[in-house]
Amino acid sequence: MLPELKVAQLRHFVWVAELKGFHAAAEKAHRTQPAISLSIRDLENKLGECLFENRKAKTTKTELTPFGKYFLPKAKELIAHHDRVAEDMMLLSEHKAGHLRLASVPSIASRVLPDILLKFVADLPSLHVSFFDDNSDAVLKMVENQQVDFGICHLFHEEDHSDKVFTPIWEDRIGVVCPKDHPLAEKEGVHWKELRKHRLMSNGTSRLLEDTEARPLLGHSQFYVSNMISLIAMLEAGFGITTLPWYAFPQESTTLRFIPLITPEVTRRIGIVKLSNKSLTPPAQALVDFILERSKS
Repeated sequence: MLPELKVAQLRHFVWVAELKGFHAAAEKAHRTQPAISLSIRDLENKLGECLFENRKAKTTKTELTPFGKYFLPKAKELIAHHDRVAEDMMLLSEHKAGHLRLASVPSIASRVLPDILLKFVADLPSLHVSFFDDNSDAVLKMVENQQVDFGICHLFHEEDHSDKVFTPIWEDRIGVVCPKDHPLAEKEGVHWKELRKHRLMSNGTSRLLEDTEARPLLGHSQFYVSNMISLIAMLEAGFGITTLPWYAFPQESTTLRFIPLITPEVTRRIGIVKLSNKSLTPPAQALVDFILERSKS
């Protein structure tokens, strides 16, 4: 059976060896000399060998035995490993270290998260962050496969995701996006039936219309574009129009216009998704708490 070595006893042994005396080691440990002697004796009993010569002789000289000389670097190695693990766990519990993995839909990834992450990691130089952006289905899949700690996305059918916890945070309205010289561009609001007169491009967020009276538009689309960069390029090139949530609309665009869809009025809820049976790591939980706190302000 392997001996159970206590870190405190290992430290006492190293201090006695390096400081050349039990008295000096006792001062460093803030213990009495008899207490240090007892600690070393217990360690020797566990190891089955003496660590210092002349232990029975009443002498202040502390000379390591051959076994003690061999054990000294091993003891230092054990102490160093313990201290590294203890420090890592302390930093992890304070979310100052570790590896944080999250995934988000592109609209929140580009519009909201940069500012949040910048403030969150400001004083956390040892925290590593892996950040993925994809559509809601892909984000949910990454959460399911535990590739990320949590995801930020829209839950299309919450009843199909009973294994997850969804915390809604952001809400945005669906609108029509078209070039500024398009006939719809001057309107303040659009009825869905007006869109049938124009070439419509659908995208990943078009499913938000499925359970509304505007559902026929899904079959009216001539193009389906999954990538947001490509969709914006096609809109700017005049291929047609599309529906998008407000957060997904490129705010920096000088050539496109966002017009709210007023009939039906459709909103989407975006929030944090995590597995219901799995606790978050301290860094991940800290970021979730940080996001929730900022959303209240």
